[in-house]
Amino acid sequence: MTKIIYFIIIVTFIDTFIQLPVMTPYAISLGATETMAGLIIAVYSALNMVGNIAGGYAVDRYGRKPVLVIGTVLSAAVLLFYPLAQDAGQLLVVRAVHGVVSGLLIPCVFAIAGDDAAKRSTKPMAYIGAGIGSAAILGPAAGGILAANGLTDAVFYSVAALFTICIWLTVKCVSESFRERERKAIVGAPIMELLKHKKLQQASLAAFALMVSNGTLAFALPLKAEDLGLTQASAGIWLSIFGVTAVIIFMSKLNKVYDVFTAEKLTATGLITIGLILGLIQWIALPAVIPVLMFIYGIGFALIFPSMNQMVTDMSNKATRGKAFGIFYSFFSAGVVAGSSLAGVVSEKAGLPFTGGAALILTVSLLFIAIGKRR
Repeated sequence: MTKIIYFIIIVTFIDTFIQLPVMTPYAISLGATETMAGLIIAVYSALNMVGNIAGGYAVDRYGRKPVLVIGTVLSAAVLLFYPLAQDAGQLLVVRAVHGVVSGLLIPCVFAIAGDDAAKRSTKPMAYIGAGIGSAAILGPAAGGILAANGLTDAVFYSVAALFTICIWLTVKCVSESFRERERKAIVGAPIMELLKHKKLQQASLAAFALMVSNGTLAFALPLKAEDLGLTQASAGIWLSIFGVTAVIIFMSKLNKVYDVFTAEKLTATGLITIGLILGLIQWIALPAVIPVLMFIYGIGFALIFPSMNQMVTDMSNKATRGKAFGIFYSFFSAGVVAGSSLAGVVSEKAGLPFTGGAALILTVSLLFIAIGKRR
């Protein structure tokens, strides 16, 4: 069952990543202005937060499996509406619904994974990180190839087919990890009470900062490549370096680091690392140095992702795990929205997008450490 959950998580994130190179040109082909296209992209992440909270509550109230079945069915269905959109307004509505539906799935699959990880160690979260990293590498490439060959509709149909497989696997093979008798026996804390827990506060801050850093890279690395006289392909290669580095750490014997050090120490170290790397990229003028910095960034990313997920698992029990992951991933989604937006504003006003992102992340690192020392 654990492998099936990993597969569903990979499909869920492929659903997000495969559309990255497709959505803007698709929106413009339907008559959207550049501003409207930006709104169509942003509304997905914004409404993800609504789905995260709603899904987290539903998972703790009604169990993991029912929400997982409903989430995969709705995800497969909503993808079929993308090719039917006739104008930008209809695409905006489909994208908004998709954001909510996708948000429902995230706390569900991570609650199931957390139920399993609570019995073992941080390594299951590392394997999940590897799956998401693989989705981040393969998804945009697949979407770009299909779109370049005039097969934009196939992007949506192919992911809908993957979700159809997920539906079948969920119904046939996934068992409920939080049964009704447990739901009646274990009293769960309300959301406002969970928000007071310092581990959840720390993990949520880390998720927000990590996504801000990724948004900064996505916005500013192509501009950096242009400034250095390189092609846009160089920026893609640089982004791939950090992704591949993280996946290697997640899947190799290097993942023993998660058993040696606490999740809090690894997350703090990772945040400081990626903050410093962003600051350095701003001022580096030698193209050969950028891949080295992205390699180090990948190490920092690898330290953060499984560790912050494990912190959410550690501070929650079965009755609160869905809500805790819902809160956590709402900060994740907020970071996605804020990352590229912040980089764009700082770039326009001061011409220093990496420095702005670095300053925010290092500030979050200090807050993370300060919260950890609080009684």
